[in-house]
Amino acid sequence: MTEGTASLGFSIIWIGVLVAMMYFMMIRPQRKEQKRLTAMLNDMEVGDSVVTSGGFYGVVIDMTEEDVIVEFGNNKNCRIPMRKQSIVEVEKADSASA
Repeated sequence: MTEGTASLGFSIIWIGVLVAMMYFMMIRPQRKEQKRLTAMLNDMEVGDSVVTSGGFYGVVIDMTEEDVIVEFGNNKNCRIPMRKQSIVEVEKADSASA
């Protein structure tokens, strides 16, 4: 009877270790990346260079709470409104010119 109890206790400990490993290897890095992305989008300003999730490079020319208008290429007529969530990389305007 005590052998079965010890085996059950060991199994519960092993499951706890696996759950902790899964947290530190999967959930925690994902949360950290989400916080980094949110901070990057909140710090974005007009004039910053951006890369969209589709791989297009552009410059932010106007912003609202959830959307941005991005100008692509040298053609000043190519302005596309898009959600902030579709931007994956931001380079500040002052560091781009330096």
